[in-house]
Amino acid sequence: MSKGKYYPKGPKPQKSGGGPQDMLRQLQQVQKQMEEAQEQLSEVEVEHSAGGGMVKVVVDGHQNIKSITIDPQVVDPEDVSMLEDLVLAAVTGALEESQKLASEKMGGLAGGLGLPPGFDLPGL
Repeated sequence: MSKGKYYPKGPKPQKSGGGPQDMLRQLQQVQKQMEEAQEQLSEVEVEHSAGGGMVKVVVDGHQNIKSITIDPQVVDPEDVSMLEDLVLAAVTGALEESQKLASEKMGGLAGGLGLPPGFDLPGL
């Protein structure tokens, strides 16, 4: 048996992490994906209702309120606080749904960068 160095056949193992150019390329891909996701969010709307559909609020993916619809039957001059509560519930629900949608769209974009745990990019 001869002694010496052993050189395995096949491709050389890749270094983990890549170089600065690889990281820059990944960041550019994520930036493009973020722009696409932002555009999609501006086109998406969510609707939330309260009071059995008496108050409806429509919000886009950027948490901009697009419309509030109030059924005339719920307008009672003697009970304004009920209407206020319904509007507040519908707005809050619509904003929460919109934020959840945005989080789902944007949340996974940084996953492919191989960032260390706890290192977050703003807006992701």
